[in-house]
This record gives sequence, structure tokens and C-alpha cells, in this order.
Amino acid sequence: MFMADLCREVQVPHEVDFMTASSYGSGMSTTRDVKILKDLDEDIRGKDVLIVEDIIDSGNTLSKVREILSLREPKSLAICTLLDKPSRREVNVPVEFVGFAIPDEFVVGYGIDYAQRYRHLPYIGKVTLLDE
Repeated sequence: MFMADLCREVQVPHEVDFMTASSYGSGMSTTRDVKILKDLDEDIRGKDVLIVEDIIDSGNTLSKVREILSLREPKSLAICTLLDKPSRREVNVPVEFVGFAIPDEFVVGYGIDYAQRYRHLPYIGKVTLLDE
């Protein structure tokens, strides 16, 4: 959702491609094992590249993606995120554009899921687990 909204607001001609990387399993904690689930279709050599993320947590996944893309010799490489959790950062990753810095809470909605659920919500909400 964030990517689609961002594309509508960008006033310069641009191309969109997707890379899917993950370090999360089916729950709320990272596995720290970054997997590239889908690579880019286009060659980025000599192009200005903006990595768009919905949320940055530890920085492990993003650091790996940045490393992979840097090796492909783009003209420039910058990072944009809707949500940033700086208190959770384990890897120093430069983030040029941040929508909102948020506390260390698990959030869902607006494209962000919890175990593949709640991604469809038109807003961002905090997950609160109830004691059983």
C-alpha cells in the first residue's frame, strides 16, 4: 500500500521493480536468516535506485538487500521507509527518507502483516497480545 501511494505522489518518470526478501517466519520475531524470495527483473546498473520499505526493524534484511544491490553498480542507491524502529537496530543502515520513527512495538496494517494476517487494514495498528 505504501509503495502504491508513494508512486502516485512521485512527480518524475520512474520504473518500479520488486525484490522480496524476508527474515521473518510465521510469527513476530526475526530469524536473522535473510532469504531473497524474489529478485529484480530489471538491470539497475547506472540507474538511480530507491529501496522502498514498509518498516525497518533490526536492519539485517535491509543491510543484505543494500549489499546485493550495491554490487549491481547503480548510479545511486537510497532507502525510503514508512516506519522506522531505530531502537531495534542491530545493523547500521543509512536511511535517507523516513516517514515515522516508532517505538519498539509490533504493528500491522497498511501492508504490514502478522503471520500473514491484518495486512489489508487501511490503517496502522499496534498488536496487543491478550493473556490467555
